[in-house]
This record gives sequence, C-alpha cells and structure tokens, in this order.
Amino acid sequence: MRRLAARGAAGDAGEVAAPAADSTHCAQGRSPSPPRLIDVCAIWDTGVLPPTADWKGASSGVAGARLNEAETLSSIQEAQLERLEVATPCGPGSRERGPVLRMARQQLPPWVHAAILLCLLSLGRAIEIPMDLSQPPTITKQSVKDHIVDPRDNILIECEAKGNPAPSFHWTRNSRFFNIAKDPRVSMKRRSGTLVIDFRSGGRPEEYEGEYQCFARNKFGTALSNRIRLQVSKSPLWPKENLDPVVVQEGAPLTLQCNPPPGLPSPVIFWMSSTMDPITQDKRVSQGHNGDLYFSNVMLQDMQTDYSCNARFHFTHTIQQKNAFTLKVLTNHPHNDSSLRNHPDMYSARGVAERTPSFMYPQGTASSQMVLRGMDLLLECIASGVPTPDIAWYKKGGDLPSDKAKFENFNKALRITNVSEEDSGEYFCLASNKMGSIRHTISVRVKAAPYWLDEPKNLILAPGEDGRLVCRASGNPKPTIQWMVNGEPLQSAPPNPNREVAGDTIIFRDTQISSRAVYQCNTSNEHGYLLANAFVSVLDVPPRMLSPRNQLIRVILYNRTRLDCPFFGSPIPTLRWFKNGQGSNLDGGNYHVYENGSLEIKMIHKEDQGIYTCVATNILGKAENQVRLEVKDPTRIFRMPEDQVAKRGTTVQLECRVKHDPSLKLTVSWLKDDEPLYIGNRMKKEDDSLTIFGVAERDQGSYTCVASTELDQDLAKAYLTVLGRPDRPRDLELTDLAERSVRLTWIPGDDNNSPITDYVVQFEEDQFQPGVWHDHSKFPGSVNSAVLQLSPYVNYQFRVIAINEVGSSHPSLPSERYRTSGAPPESNPADVKGEGTRKNNMEITWTPMNATSAFGPNLRYIVKWRRRETRESWNNVTVWGSRYVVGQTPVYVPYEIRVQAENDFGKGPEPDTVIGYSGEDLPSAPRRFRVRQPNLETINLEWDHPEHPNGILTGYTLRYVAFNGTKVGKQIVENFSPNQTKFTVQRADPVSRYRFTLSARTQVGSGEAVTEESPAPPNEAYTNNQADIATQGWFIGLMCAIALLVLILLIVCFIKRSRGGKYPVREKKDVPLGPEDPKEEDGSFDYSDEDNKPLQGSQTSLDGTIKQQESDDSLVDYGEGGEGQFNEDGSFIGQYTVKKDKEETEGNESSEATSPVNAIYSLA
Repeated sequence: MRRLAARGAAGDAGEVAAPAADSTHCAQGRSPSPPRLIDVCAIWDTGVLPPTADWKGASSGVAGARLNEAETLSSIQEAQLERLEVATPCGPGSRERGPVLRMARQQLPPWVHAAILLCLLSLGRAIEIPMDLSQPPTITKQSVKDHIVDPRDNILIECEAKGNPAPSFHWTRNSRFFNIAKDPRVSMKRRSGTLVIDFRSGGRPEEYEGEYQCFARNKFGTALSNRIRLQVSKSPLWPKENLDPVVVQEGAPLTLQCNPPPGLPSPVIFWMSSTMDPITQDKRVSQGHNGDLYFSNVMLQDMQTDYSCNARFHFTHTIQQKNAFTLKVLTNHPHNDSSLRNHPDMYSARGVAERTPSFMYPQGTASSQMVLRGMDLLLECIASGVPTPDIAWYKKGGDLPSDKAKFENFNKALRITNVSEEDSGEYFCLASNKMGSIRHTISVRVKAAPYWLDEPKNLILAPGEDGRLVCRASGNPKPTIQWMVNGEPLQSAPPNPNREVAGDTIIFRDTQISSRAVYQCNTSNEHGYLLANAFVSVLDVPPRMLSPRNQLIRVILYNRTRLDCPFFGSPIPTLRWFKNGQGSNLDGGNYHVYENGSLEIKMIHKEDQGIYTCVATNILGKAENQVRLEVKDPTRIFRMPEDQVAKRGTTVQLECRVKHDPSLKLTVSWLKDDEPLYIGNRMKKEDDSLTIFGVAERDQGSYTCVASTELDQDLAKAYLTVLGRPDRPRDLELTDLAERSVRLTWIPGDDNNSPITDYVVQFEEDQFQPGVWHDHSKFPGSVNSAVLQLSPYVNYQFRVIAINEVGSSHPSLPSERYRTSGAPPESNPADVKGEGTRKNNMEITWTPMNATSAFGPNLRYIVKWRRRETRESWNNVTVWGSRYVVGQTPVYVPYEIRVQAENDFGKGPEPDTVIGYSGEDLPSAPRRFRVRQPNLETINLEWDHPEHPNGILTGYTLRYVAFNGTKVGKQIVENFSPNQTKFTVQRADPVSRYRFTLSARTQVGSGEAVTEESPAPPNEAYTNNQADIATQGWFIGLMCAIALLVLILLIVCFIKRSRGGKYPVREKKDVPLGPEDPKEEDGSFDYSDEDNKPLQGSQTSLDGTIKQQESDDSLVDYGEGGEGQFNEDGSFIGQYTVKKDKEETEGNESSEATSPVNAIYSLA
C-alpha cells in the first residue's frame, strides 16, 4: 500500500458561491501612488497538491481556486513559503524578482514548480474592467497566424473583441482595406468580426489567399488582431512516370527516391507494395525523414516484392500512390535459400564482399542544421555497409539531454524536443561494423523567433496619475520593437505632451481623459513577429465589490486557505479585513493580507469559524463585503488497500474504509493506473471495498481509492500483481546451420510475474503433415538459445512455447524454414504385423515412418514374406502405403515377414523378421469328449483340443440341458478359456439326465460341436417298469396276496416272541449282486445308455426326481436298511439286528432302491 502525498482540496480549499473579477495588479510603474507589490503566489499547497486537482492561481479581480493543505507544513516548507512571499516593487525594480524565484525553485520539490508558475501566470494577467464601465476594445479570439483551410469547406477567419461601447470591425487584406460589402460571397458574423467566405454558389478558394488583419474599434481606441496568413490546402496529383526496373548488385547500397508532390501541409509519406502490403523496415532497410527508402545493402530477398511510395494528405484524407519500383538483384548465389538468411556469416555464404560503412544521408563528413527555439531538432544519419552498420550518437563537449532526447528509426535519427539555446553545438553520429567505422559531424545552430520578456498589460489610471507600458522581447537575431496607437504608427499619431517614448517603454505623466487609447507593440525578426494590445484607460470610479455578497466558504481543518475579496476602483482602493465585527485589522500571526486584497489564513482551526468583512477605500468612497467561513473535519482513509499478488482467475478484494465530516457528502471512486476505473460485470464496488472476480492479466496495475467530498479528498494506492501465463517468445533466429543440427535463439516474452520454468521447442514440416506441430525438445526457462538435432531431408520450421506455473504461452511466430540434406533411411517401420482378414489371405501392416525418419524423398517400403519352416524363396513387393494383402494362403499357417524402408538415396538397414499368420477358419470338434458320473451329485466332463484348430483358439462353448423323459429344463451356456479341458456340473437332482454340446472357438466363430448325454441312475429302469405295470389288475392282485402273506408272517412272529424265544428275523442274507452289475474299485459305476433303463413302476416328478408308487398297506416304509427289527409289542427296535446282516445291507444301499421285495427279504 502507498498513501499518496497528495491530500487536499479537489480544486478549491473553500467553496465559493460565485466568481469574481480581477483587482488591480502591478500598475506598470504607476506613480505617485505607492509602489505596487507583486504577490508572488497568493496560495499554493506545498507538499500536498493532488495530482488530479484542478489548481488555479487566484488574483485580485479573479475568483481564485482555493487549495487546501492536508498536514501541517514543516519548518523547511515554511521557510520556502517565506522566501516566496517576498514582495518586490514593479517597474524597473521588478527585475529583482527573477533571482528570488530561482532561489526558491532550487529548494522546492519539482512538482511545486508547476503550481507556482500557474500562480504567477494568474497574477500577471491583464487588469479587467467591469463591463458596465467604459473601456477600449480588447481582442478576445482570433485565428492562428498561419491559417490553412480545406478547399471543400467555407472559409472562416475568426476575430472577436469586447469593449464598452461594443466595438465595430473592419479588415485589411494584404495591408489594404478589404471591402466586404462589394463581395457577395463574404460576410461578417453578427456582433463579431469573424469573416465567412461562402463557396456554395461557386468560386475558387485560392482567390482569397493572402494576409488578413482585423481591426476592432470604439470611441476609446482601436485594437488589432495578428496578421493572419490564409492558405488553401493543396494535394496535387503525382506526375505520371514509367519506372524501369532498378538493377543492383547484391550487397550494394540503394536509395529509392519518393519525391512527393509539394502539398500544403506536407503529406505523410510511407512505403508499401503495389498490393498495399507494408514494407518491413529494420536497421538494413528504412525510410528517411525526406521520404526516400534506403537500403544499407541489397539482398536477393529484396526482389520478392515491389516498392511504392505513398503520400497521405491531411485535409483531403486522400492517399496517392506512386508507380512501384521493381528490383533486379544481380547475385553470385542465385538460389534464395532461406537457410542462409540467418547464417552467422550470411554475406560470405552468399558471396557478398564485406565493406566499411559510408554515409548515404547526409553525405560527406560534416553538415550544419538550424532550428528555432521551442521547436524539435531532428538529426539523421543513414549509412551503407556490409554487414549493416550500427549507428550511435554523441554531443561534442557534453552529454545528450536525456530528458529531451530520444532515438528513432533504428537509431538512425536523434530527436531533441523543445530546443533551447543550450542545445546548440556539435553532434556527431558514428556508423560502425566489423570492417570499420566512420562518423559525421552536424553543427547545430539555435535561432529564435521573438518571445516575450515583458508583454505590455492594460493600464488603468485615475486623472492626474502617472504610469508606463513596457514591451520587452528577445530573439535571435534580436527583434526590433515598433509602437503603434489605435493601429497607426506612433510617429504619425497626433502629439501628446503627457506621453514619452523611451525605447521599449512608454511613460505617461499627469494623464487625462484624452489619453485613453489602445497601444500596440509589434516586435519582429526574420523568424517571426509578436503583436500585443494594451489599452490606457483613465477613470474616476469609487470602490466597488465585484463578487456576490455574503458568500459561504467551507474549508478543511488544519489547511491553508485564502479569502478573496475582488474589488475595483480608480484610484486603486486600499483593502482591510475584520473578523466578527472586531475593530482590529487582520494582519500578522496566522493571517496574511496580500496586496491584491486576499486574506490568507495559514492554518485553519475550529476557532477561525466566523464572519469576515473586507473594506475597500479610496478618495471617492468605500465599499465592503462579508464572507462566512465554516471549518469541516478532513476526509481520511483509515484502512487502506494493500498490495496483492493473485493468480489469474482468482478473486481479489481491495479495502478502502473512510472517515469524513458527516455534513459533507462522501464519494468513493477508484482509479486504475491513474485513470477512472470502469466497473464491469467482473467487478463489484461497495462503500468500503472493491472486489475483482476472475482476475485477468489486464487487471494488473495500480488501484487508487479516492475518497472525496465537496471540499477535500484522500487517496490511497495499492498495486495488484497478476500472475499470468507468459507472453509468447519472439524474434526467433536460426544460426550455426549444419547438416544435422541448428542453433535456435529467441527473445523471451514477459513472464507476467511468474518465472518461466521451461521452453518447449516445436517443429513443423511441409511434406508429410503440413500445418501439424510436433514437440521437438524441452529446455529450462533460464536459456534462450539451444542446439537442435535434426533429421535429414526435412524442411523444418520452429516455434517456441514458454511455460510457467500458471500455464503455457501462446506459441511464438514461426522461424524461417531450414531444409536438411537427404540420406538413406536409418531405420525401418515399426509395429510390423501379419494377420488374416479372411481365411485365405494375410494382411501385412506397419506404422508408416514420419518426416523425421524418412531421410529423403519418395519414401517407400519393400515388403517380403514366405511360409515359415519351409525352404520357399522370399516373395517381395514395393509398397507406398502402410499395408499389403497376400492372397490365396492356406488357413492359418505361419509366415516370415520383413518390411524395409527405401527412399531415393537408398535402402534402410536389413529389417527384423516378424512371424505372422494367414487367416483363420472355424475349428473342428473337440476330441474325446467324455462324460462321467462319479456320484449322484456331480457329473465330470473332459475333452481334448480339436485336431484342426484352424487358428488361435479363443475358448470353448458348452451348452447343456437337464431332461427327464419328455420333460426338458432350461439350457445353460458356459464359456471356457482355450486352456481349459475339464468341467464339473453339479446335479440339481439325483434322477435327471443331462445332454451336453461342446464346440471350440476362434476369432472367426464357433466350430463343429460334439454332443454327449449323462448316464442314467441304476434304479431308473425298474422305476419306469413299475410305473408301467402298476395299473395292471394282476399286479394289484399279486400285491394283495403278498400283503396278506406278510401279515400272516407278522402274526407268527408275534406268537413266537410272546413265548420268550429270541431269534433273528432273517437268517439268510440278501440276494447277492448279479454278475451284470460289477462294482468298480472307486465305488462308482459306468453305465451305457442300454444298461440304464428305469425300473418299471417308478414315476418321475416334474422337478426330475423319481417317486415310488404309493400303497397304503405296503411294508416298504419298514424295510429301509437291515438295522431295524420289530419288538414283542410290535414296535421297531434296533437291538435285535444281526451285525452281519447290517454290514451286507449297508454294502448294497448305494446300488439298490428300497422296494416291497426288499422289505420281504429282510423279514425272511
């Protein structure tokens, strides 16, 4: 944060209700009245002048602006004020004023000088007589001395004047009376002397060219305008000419002359091609101040365009184009190879002889130049030479004026602004290259048109008073002075005994009413003239106040202020000040009364509030006025904005909290870089802050909070630094050109407050991928030059991208192109593959080589192939693309493949051999598909790979479905990897069978399938047979007999047991297994489809399980296993079971289902 030193009134320290007129200043040596004192500066604000304040000096008779002071003046500042407040007499004694002011300026800060100068200019203004009093004419407005007009418009020559009575006007043309009434085109504006020449009805403006002068006259005198030279703007056409081609040897100097037609004013010259493209200028090719185009040395590339001089005329806004020059450059190196353009020894590479510099303009070793004081001095030196010379400027016996000198046109021109006599002397320019140097000396003489030292001012006298008019001017050569009265030479005017001419001064003694007149002082030399009007007015006027009565002035506490009391009277009245009606005169201490009547209060306190009265008195009477003074608290920023650093896209808030006098309206505004800030949609301004959303690079700068009221303001400044992406690098240059490398140099762009970390160099070539940029290499942000490794036969173009923490810059403008020479390829294409797209072909593909690996023109590929593990000869073909299809191949056989790069310079290295395969087909069926059922819960599947895979197996597909009789379940699909050859199926129930279909897959699809079914359970034949005979009558009768028999046996057993005897229920073991049911060692059975018929009499459920035939009186429920026996009371117990029977029974449980027959066997 930086608080500005400026804190004070924005214009006025006090707020004044109405403007006032001038009081009397120095009376040009007026006597016998007391000598007038010069008020060096009625008010200024040392150390606190705000840069935006509209400061105005205030003098008597003028409503001066009052400027407040923010802080107490230091003792040094007070001393400066005291020195400036020294009053010196006017007239001859006023010469002492200069040394006093110079001493003060040496001690004051530089910014105060401007304020003092404005103050002095204000105090030195001519005395203003109230317009209701009689007075001679005064010129108030006139045209410039050299008045150039547009021929398409009407002509206006201005001349306005005031006076009482109102003046009349007449004109002279070329020093002769101009009779307006005789020319119908000429008229004069009403209540004005302005001439209007109207060409709407015809006429030629050139007929009215000449020197005009305006005369404003009333009964008290005549005032004159300057002599106005009227000229009509001219834009003549360029003469037609046929220009032959300019033939020049490469390396020689050349000047293309423009010679524009002489326009008025002079046209602006610029060079373009005939297609209106601007001619690129640099230190080798540039335009001189005279409009000619200079080539320090011609290069072959200069033939690529033509050169046309263009002239733009100001008034007509037209551009005229001269016929274009064409160049024919003779060279020893006819090929315009861009690679040589930035060669470190470009001229030698092109066979151009190097030579020492010589001057093309100005010619020779010395010249002279004259310039008028106050104008700009332009010195120019243009030199030829190989290499192009550099220009440096010096001044003999001293340094160049750094505050006024600047270099232009690639250092070929030196401009010094606002020339003064101190700038005369000898200047020289030094042109140098590696072959030598040469210098040209320019002797500068400074002349001067007349300029005022003391310009005559209006003189107001009372009858009987003395006075003087002073007219002092300087120039080189020294100007002559001529006095006139009412437009006539003073020598031819009627004699006046009260008037005496003494060189540059006219002295008046004991003036009377008859002495009223307007005097002219004309001072001239060969370079120009000055004309000033000053009237002598003799008046008897009592004092009068010129400002409104009872003004209210509000001022800021602790500031310096001044109360003005503009008045007029003749003789000049004296003025005194009083406060709140007190009798004592205010002067001394905190008060100071200036000779112009203003009252200065050096430091305002609260007790200074009140009513101030000013009283003006002369021998004819007195007049008074009152001013009411109010003291207000100052405006202060107590929380100021702070300097901030922000990344692009973030949000920033700048605080500005203000304390001010509550009776004053506060306005808070913001400046950016000292200009009013536009509050857009990304900004939000509140009473105490400024918020910037989405900060961008353009938001960087100084932000000033301006808190202002009607009386004062306070300012606080903070700087916002935005971290942005770097600017693009520029001025890319290729040097150190070699066959396989080049040095690239660039100028870094602005890092936008975030250091550059890396540079990325990219390249583009115009053969394979024109317009596409590729990354070449990356370098640290600390370098700006790098050697780049290059590939043969590439037409390179480079650009550079800068990177910082915020992001990447835009790419630089591309460099010039550089083509490397060709060579055979050093590599072969990558990613070579051979794959079939159909079953009888093989497509060979590869990644094509890019521009940096082609190494030469007409890049092509030699493709070779043969079947693997055979002694076939290689097949080969030359291909320009990136694929080749071999046809009529067997299905999926391996091939050896080679792809070799070749260009016009030769073949690449021997390529590697790659194995590829021809197209695939559908595979044959898997071999030896086996279905095994180790138990009732699982089914195991096994198979072998197909005999003919016809490609790369991608897997196997198994489809299976459960079925039971005519009932079929939902099909299930399983996919296996190509290495899997086993699979286990978990049965959903113990009786359903499964049908399996297995096929192999390649990328072409699924091949031939093989189908197998699972074996039937061992009791399925019996169950089926049971289901078939269960409904037969004989079967029902048989079952009833068996049931009766069983009942009888149970009764017999019950009788025997009731007698206490114990015996086994079954003495013989079950029927052994037949030979047709062999048991395998692992306890499982292998069934064929024929051996696994379901038993008759069984029924199959919908879910695939087999249920037995139901019977109410069956003993099946009691015959499951051999462990259970019946006890004496008919209950079923296990302690009567014979162990052997149990073992045999358990051995057959897995192979036999429970049936009524088994139950009977267990009871037998």
